[in-house]
Order: sequence, then C-alpha cells, then structure tokens
Amino acid sequence: MNKVSKFTILTLLLNSSLTIMVGSVIAPALPAIAENLQFRWSPSLLVTLPSLGVVLFSPIIGKSVNYLGPYKLLIIGLIPYALLGFLGAFIDSNMLLIVDRLLLGAACVAIQVSVTTFIAQLFEGKDRLKLIAWQGMAIEFGGVVFLAIGGVLGELGWQYPFYIYLVALVFFLFTWKSIPKNITPSANQKSSQKSFDKRVIPILTASILSMMLFFICYVNLPAYLPSKFNFTESETGYFMSFISLIAVLVASQLPRLTEKSSAEKLNIIGFISFVVGYLLFAFSPSSWLMIFGAFSIGIGFGLTIPLLNHMIVEVSNHQTRGKNLGLYSMMVFGGQFLATFSDMAPLDTNLMFYYTAVIAVAFTIVQVVLFKKMNIT
Repeated sequence: MNKVSKFTILTLLLNSSLTIMVGSVIAPALPAIAENLQFRWSPSLLVTLPSLGVVLFSPIIGKSVNYLGPYKLLIIGLIPYALLGFLGAFIDSNMLLIVDRLLLGAACVAIQVSVTTFIAQLFEGKDRLKLIAWQGMAIEFGGVVFLAIGGVLGELGWQYPFYIYLVALVFFLFTWKSIPKNITPSANQKSSQKSFDKRVIPILTASILSMMLFFICYVNLPAYLPSKFNFTESETGYFMSFISLIAVLVASQLPRLTEKSSAEKLNIIGFISFVVGYLLFAFSPSSWLMIFGAFSIGIGFGLTIPLLNHMIVEVSNHQTRGKNLGLYSMMVFGGQFLATFSDMAPLDTNLMFYYTAVIAVAFTIVQVVLFKKMNIT
C-alpha cells in the first residue's frame, strides 16, 4: 500500500463531492432558472442532462483511464467541469444549453472514474472500504452543502447557483499540488487476469435502480414542496440537503456495518428504506411527516451507492477496473436520467410517490433474486 498524505485524501474526497452537485446544485432554484433561460422542455432536464452525458461518455472515459492514467484524466475533467457548469447561466440557446449540460456530464464522469481509480490503487482491503465509505460521505455531504448554498443563492438571483461550479478550479489547484502523478499497482492487484466477473451484473443492476429511486425525489421535490407546503427556495434546499446529511451519517458507519452483515443484505435494507420513504412522501399531510420520509430516503442512499461502489471495485482487477468503473458510472447516472421521466408523467405528485414505492418493492425482489443467483457475497 502506498503512503498517502491527509491532504491527498482530502483532495480526493473534495473532488468526489463534485459528482453529486453536477445536476442537483441548481435544483432548489430550478423553476426560476428554467423560466429565465426560456427552456422549452421539462425543467428537470437541466438537472438530469449531465447524467445523460455521463451515460454517453462513460464507455470511452472508462477505457481511457488505462491509457491516460487517473491523474491526467482527473486534470482533464476538472477545468471543463468548472467552465461548462458556470457558462450554463449565460447560454440563451436551448440547443447549446443541452450540449453544454451533456459535456458537463462527460467532465463529471472523468472526475468520478479518476478518483475511484486512485482509491483502488492507493488502498486495499479494509482501508479501501474505509476510503470508499468516506468517498460516499463526501459525495453525500457535497449534496448537503451545495444544495443548501444553491437554495440561498437562488433566492438572491437565478444565475447565482451556477457560480458554485467554479469551486472545481480550486480543487484543480489542490489536485495539482497533492495528488501523485504516477502510481504503480501492487502485485496482487496485477495478478488477476480474469476479464469478466459475472458478479458485475447484479451490482450494475442495483446501481441504476438505486440511483433512479433516489433521484426521483430530487426531480419532484423542488416543485412539490413549494406548491403543497409553501416552502421557499432556501427551505427546499435545506430539506433536500437533509436527505444527503442522513446519507452521510449512514455511509460513515459502513465499515462497522459490514462487519456485522453482508453487503448484499445491507443493499436490500437500503431498497426497503426507499419503499418506506416514498410511502411517507405519498401520504404525508404535513411537512413534519415528510421529514421522516426524507430520513428513510437518506438511509437508502447511504447504504446502497457507496457499498455498490466498493463492490464493483472488489470484483474488478487492474485490467478491468477502468471499464467496470465506467459501466458503474453509466448505471448510476443513467438512473438519474431515467428519474427525469417521473416529472413528465401525467400523475399527481403524491400518486407518483406511491407508484415509486410500489416499483421499489419490485426492485427489492429483483435484487434478492440476482444476488442469490450470482452468489455475490
């Protein structure tokens, strides 16, 4: 295992936080942003188009990490991320704005694949799980911070949330200063030559389903909370960041939880938490009960995504890691993009939440069957 400074670890975690904010940072002010940009399609597309960009570019970027190395790929991702995100506030053409958000997704997947590759190369065993748990915390804590800031800035002016993307330039400086440029994988990481592991299948399936369930609330809550409970944009941001805060706390306990239960069982518990959360959202007569729903959704997100990230690394070797991480990114952000269509469905939002809970039950059954069939644990 390589010796890693605390500043290097901090930089990796800060870069990880950029992945959750790629679309969601503008969510609290989404109605005002869509109106001022005169966006003709569903406003939720502005949140999820970067996710489609990730899906489109993941196969290419996942393979390129083997040729460029994680350092160069991370550097290539950070600067376009900052500029494309920021410039979105000043593009008055719908088509150019769509292209901008798609390319932002390409920059995002470059960051995600690079950071996870670094973690896989720098750490092994329990230390790797610990760092991936921290990575999950960083991603989710990024949701807490950036959503809250996005809500406050959205009240000051609809363009201001786009300025948050410029934080990637600061992280670029941190990366240039602290991240090792060349890492040699350890002997045991090089040893395995297996080109495909069937256990990848249920992990990828769980990834797309889990993120879709999580992101449905991100797509629907910005309009639902103000209309039903008279939330302001900042209150909407705080509520949505609360979900991420719960996920941070849950992810922090993953190393301890995996000592008592298998990753398979913890993922199933995560899916059940989604079911409970959406049922509470569907039948909440007051904002207070919605908080319990948010708590349950946060548990689901905190249990599933970080563990699935760890599991995909564990079933990969040095040769397949880039490809598998690219596929993992494609599934995660594909789930985000699929969640967009929930906003387009001709259903009352409460009914949408109810149907989401029902679908989550089906997804839970699917995961139980796949994990047992593939003997993932």
